[in-house]
Amino acid sequence: MSLPLDVARAVLAGHGAWLVGGAVRDRLLARDTMDVDVALDGDPRDAAREIARRAEGSAFRLSGAFGAWRVVGAGNAWHVDLVRLRDGDIEADLAARDFTINAMAEPLDGGELLDPHGGRADLAARRLRMVSEEGLADDPLRTLRAIRLVTELDLALEPRTGAALGRHAPGLERVAAERIFGELKRIVVAPAARAGIELMEAHGVAAVVLPELPALRGVRQNEFHHADVHDHTLEVLDSVAALERDPPLGEHSAAVRELLAEPFADELTRGGAMRFAALLHDAAKPATRGIHSDERVTFVGHDAAGADLARDVLGRLRASQRLVAYVAALTRDHLRLGFLVHERPLSRRALWRYLRATDPYSADVTVFTVADRLATRGRNAEPAIAAHLEVARAVLDEALRGEAAPTPLVRGDELARELGVRPGPRLGALLAQIEEDRFAGVLATREDALRRARELLSSG
Repeated sequence: MSLPLDVARAVLAGHGAWLVGGAVRDRLLARDTMDVDVALDGDPRDAAREIARRAEGSAFRLSGAFGAWRVVGAGNAWHVDLVRLRDGDIEADLAARDFTINAMAEPLDGGELLDPHGGRADLAARRLRMVSEEGLADDPLRTLRAIRLVTELDLALEPRTGAALGRHAPGLERVAAERIFGELKRIVVAPAARAGIELMEAHGVAAVVLPELPALRGVRQNEFHHADVHDHTLEVLDSVAALERDPPLGEHSAAVRELLAEPFADELTRGGAMRFAALLHDAAKPATRGIHSDERVTFVGHDAAGADLARDVLGRLRASQRLVAYVAALTRDHLRLGFLVHERPLSRRALWRYLRATDPYSADVTVFTVADRLATRGRNAEPAIAAHLEVARAVLDEALRGEAAPTPLVRGDELARELGVRPGPRLGALLAQIEEDRFAGVLATREDALRRARELLSSG
């Protein structure tokens, strides 16, 4: 934290400025942070611009944040947020903050910690306590932030604070979706993500932020599942987190860990994005649940309906289009590998069709199906898991290659000219079949491809 804090101290010396909020808390916890919050007696604009100049960063006003300014370092490596002291008084400023562990301040010029609400003692006791219930009413996002802090910092909710969360959680309906998503992401990617989600449900926060999740409670599944849809969903979340750490995929384990650690979208890794797929992949089961004539429970079409629902949910949260497309794709295709288990040993053609159907996320879909399978432990679970892992490893042999697509044996324009086929679906189908035949080892040359195309045309 030294760079942004040192520059802020140099710029604001003698200006009545205070280090406040999470930066003070994290210093007491000996946690590294490159995010600094400063409250000062005066307009933060000029200070922000001067910090940006000296640190070679950029400064801009935060919209809707009561005149606050942010300075961001190169590559978003750090940021300093500057706000005007409420009523020009640090005591009044701290009294308006959310939780006692965030309501401490240190003078930037040096001096004793100011802790009027007992935040240091709460931190030592690993306890999250509100400064006042009025603070939750003023900004209902703090109900979700409370759960995020408990989840990230391994704290316990003080009982009065926990009760107040339930009273003010409905106010989240009027909070901007972008702010909600910012807090929710941090809960979902935390090591204790499942505990955080369960806290959201226990205090009425999930009912507003992610109502699709509590709607899964009590939705009974077939005998191959040991849990209802809700608990299965949370177990899939646990499975994705476990795969990020230690995937049981033999020679592919290291590559899968690297894949899931790759930055992806919305400040999430692929593993973090996959956790959202875990939460949403079965969200359409209540709407598609049926009972077969032999009394078997079915969820026909929940994969396709779930993909649409995932798009709606993430669109509501203002997620990026890349994240929306990814979660929808994993949801739509999460059953595909299970169908391949019955085709063992996989033919090259079956493998090709799977890779085509799941492109461009073939490896991700495959890994996600493993998480789903590991969380499904009803009748016949152990042999079913073993068979699934066998097929997953076979698919990953190809899906993880990451090589550029080979040069086509014949281009579409060449095929159209040679055979007199007009561009359109028929030509596309010919090219797709040639690609499959090549992958299967049947074709090797341009002449082979043209001969095969002629055979396909002549046969109908």
